[in-house]
Amino acid sequence: MNTEPIRTTFRPGAVPCIALTLALALVASSLMAEPTASTRPGKSAPDGAHAGDSPTTGAAALTGQPEVADENGTAPETLYPSPESEERLVIIPEIERAGQRHFLSSFKLPERLWFAGQAIPLDNWQVRERVEYEFYQFLAEEGESIIMAKRMGRCFPPVEKQLAEAGLPDDLKFMLLVESKCIAAAYSRAKASGPWQFISSTGKRYQLNTTRWRDDRRNLEMSTDAAIKFLRHLNQEFGDWFLAMAAYNAGDGGIRRLLKEQRVNDYWRLSYVRETMRYVPRIIAAKEIYSQPEKYLGLSKKDLYAPLETETVTVAVKEAQRHLSAIAQDYGSYFLELRLLNPEIKTDSLPKGNHQLKVPKQQCPDRCFKQDRTP
Repeated sequence: MNTEPIRTTFRPGAVPCIALTLALALVASSLMAEPTASTRPGKSAPDGAHAGDSPTTGAAALTGQPEVADENGTAPETLYPSPESEERLVIIPEIERAGQRHFLSSFKLPERLWFAGQAIPLDNWQVRERVEYEFYQFLAEEGESIIMAKRMGRCFPPVEKQLAEAGLPDDLKFMLLVESKCIAAAYSRAKASGPWQFISSTGKRYQLNTTRWRDDRRNLEMSTDAAIKFLRHLNQEFGDWFLAMAAYNAGDGGIRRLLKEQRVNDYWRLSYVRETMRYVPRIIAAKEIYSQPEKYLGLSKKDLYAPLETETVTVAVKEAQRHLSAIAQDYGSYFLELRLLNPEIKTDSLPKGNHQLKVPKQQCPDRCFKQDRTP
């Protein structure tokens, strides 16, 4: 009986014959196969095999050559190459995907949306398209959107508190996601800085000072206070939160001029540069998605980054300047952490004088600060 292994050769154009060829190969193999008794653990001899039988297996069954046993009577499997690695047809199973694939089209923008107590005119064709464009842009960048949603857990709580105390709509906090992605040290090509992206001149108007050592625009609480004052002023001027936000982005002078030129008094009918045309719809889309991260991003509240437990201390630098690494050691912290907690600090050192810094909150008497806390 011919024991040569059956080789299956595939040629271009022969794909439709694969199934037939495989079936023939399997039938031929089953006709040639001898009853075998496996000595491997976990396998038993097939029906009809007897203890005294010594069937040929492995390479011997294919080559006709006897296996050579070692001194213990066990035939080494590596003596002859196994046909399984080179000559046996291997079918790779299809990868099974967990769950159903979600397409962007499975998410729909609601028929009605509100922002800061004002209805969005989604029945206007160009308004709906502008908002939907930003809606799907956020969803398309799923990885970045997930990270931004997680950052809300850290940057939103202090902003929510300040907005509530000022009596401004809570929805304005979503401007942070569009302005800076909740990154305190964000810096734009227009030289706007901080979470609320103030340019230097506007920042100075609201007591956000910039020196060689620090940039107050990067301080979340200070810049939020400035943004609240600025937005309140703009809303009083235009009587509309959409126009107020557009003026925040483009400047109140330019918005006033265009409203007059185009003879409109509605943001949604205003034609302006592309950035400002996208600005308000993007904030509205951000509110819809990030106020419901469980619906759009699969995140629950427990997935968001937890607020950092910090406290403010006064650091007295008596020498000409002191490196932040030395200051960090005094407060149970380290250089990188101190820089991240205080993004308004621009240099690696602090000059002579008193400085207020955020440091990780610690409990005495287990680990007390070397310097007094600020009341």
